[in-house]
Amino acid sequence: MGSRRYDSRTTIFSPEGRLYQVEYALESISHAGTAIGIMAKDGIVLAAERKVTSALLEQDTSTEKLYKLNDKITVAVAGLTADAEILINTARFHAQDYLMTYNADIPVEMLVRRMSDIKQGYTQHGGLRPFGVSFIYAGYDERYGYQLYTSNPSGNYTGWKAISVGANTSAAQTLLQMDYKDEITLEEATELALKTLSKTTDSSALTYDRLEFATIKKGKNDENIYQKIFKPSEIKELLVKTGITKKENNEDDDTEMKL
Repeated sequence: MGSRRYDSRTTIFSPEGRLYQVEYALESISHAGTAIGIMAKDGIVLAAERKVTSALLEQDTSTEKLYKLNDKITVAVAGLTADAEILINTARFHAQDYLMTYNADIPVEMLVRRMSDIKQGYTQHGGLRPFGVSFIYAGYDERYGYQLYTSNPSGNYTGWKAISVGANTSAAQTLLQMDYKDEITLEEATELALKTLSKTTDSSALTYDRLEFATIKKGKNDENIYQKIFKPSEIKELLVKTGITKKENNEDDDTEMKL
């Protein structure tokens, strides 16, 4: 009952020093599909669980969780997709403006800070509401190499080696803490991300149509950075390769033999 006097505006603190609208925005993110980022010594993995699935959905063209911001930064989204797309367009504008001005890609942390400043502004001015979305930023620049950040509706951002946002984040974070190691490779990070998602998903099983997956790494024969957002067919192969869907395939074969 006491919160009703203070939760209608983002500019009013409660007597306990809380901003209820920001807390409500954080709560909305806890109902979104889980997103995981893992930084390896030779790249970064992003994996995210989709909430919107349908046999009628065009898998190759629909994107809910992963977006490229420029040639070296990819972001994973947890929360309201419409809010995310506004911020993503703004981030792309800042990245291209920096490139046009300085003829160089924007440093990862600089872009993260600019977007976090925008989020923070929406918690401090009347007539606005906080953005109901958290981001996992994965990127590379010449100064600091591979980097992984998160930002939330309050405008805070933090650097991580491995992180999860969205639903079941506590369970996912516990699994990441148990299995992550400093010298992890990109292949091992891929397996860790998929196994963590498969154990924390709200559905009965992790399938290719419920998953979005991306990597950032250097080329084998050059120092260029390559971002890849996997297609559904590639995700399906990846799940089989890591053993996530192997059991299901065997069960399907047994069923067909009985019929």
